[in-house]
Amino acid sequence: MTTVTEQEIARYVGQVRAALADLPPPVRDELLEDLPEHLAEVAAEAEGSLYERLGPPEAYAMELRGAAGVTPPPAATVNLDQRIGAAVRRGRDRLRAADTRLGPVLGYSRLSDFLRLLRPAWWVLRGYLAAMLITVLLTGTSFGLLPRLGGSSLAALLLLAATITGSVWLGRRTDRMGRRPKLVLGVSAVLLVLFGLAGFVELDSRAGGTSVPYEQVYTDQYSGVQDVYVYDSEGRLLEGVRLFDQNGEPIRLGHPWCAEAEQRYQDLSGYNDLTRQPYPYCPEGAPFRFGPTTPPAPEPTAPAGSPAPGATAPSPTPDGATPGATPDGGRTPSPTPTG
Repeated sequence: MTTVTEQEIARYVGQVRAALADLPPPVRDELLEDLPEHLAEVAAEAEGSLYERLGPPEAYAMELRGAAGVTPPPAATVNLDQRIGAAVRRGRDRLRAADTRLGPVLGYSRLSDFLRLLRPAWWVLRGYLAAMLITVLLTGTSFGLLPRLGGSSLAALLLLAATITGSVWLGRRTDRMGRRPKLVLGVSAVLLVLFGLAGFVELDSRAGGTSVPYEQVYTDQYSGVQDVYVYDSEGRLLEGVRLFDQNGEPIRLGHPWCAEAEQRYQDLSGYNDLTRQPYPYCPEGAPFRFGPTTPPAPEPTAPAGSPAPGATAPSPTPDGATPGATPDGGRTPSPTPTG
């Protein structure tokens, strides 16, 4: 029996199995128990394909139902199952063809043979991505090179060791798992790959200088800051403020959160210039509003002719004359001649 005949038998059995997918697994397995041997005998008796000798797999499945006394499913269910089965078979056949076609390019008979050698590397990468996903979900931080928990490198290394060890342990036992656990692992692997691609794109954009300036945050305690409001010593809000550290590097916290600030931010010509967007982004969101302080009341001015405030009033002389005045209306008496 040639390899082509074996492949044809396996394909025919798979199509018959798909046509019986609505039956309980024990009943379906019982109907298909001797089918491969029977098809091999049919193929050896005469020339021609199984399709020509036995008809379509769906028709043969109906004969198996009738022989076993199993009620056929409704016509709508049969048609839907047939369409789904046909689509699955077409996809599987295309994957097999691509597997055989791409294998020689890498020096292997099939591409799957080469990918099988890369499984240990995938187990390590899967553990790394799982650690990063745990860190992002628990801390809310962005994707980085290490899954830092609370900013601790030791915690990051311990988490990596745990997730990679678990991923390797799981990978060595995947072949012995059932169909449903394998399906769950496949879906989770696809989600992890998508998460990793998105994280690496974000990390590359930050390293390339295309990230937004407000990503430069110094400590985690300011991760929830949206805006910065600066007040002077008299409680007045200052606008147009720019913050710098001791090295002259701009400090950026938050992000424009009101429509006016976002428009100003987008209209800036120097997008990567960290000093072009001053604080506060949105002055109307200031947490405190103080009215203008009341200026001190001016001191009352003295009326004309009255002594200045704080001056000492002159004391009168015993005879009631004003000090400094001369008698007789201000005329100085002349001396009286003698002799």
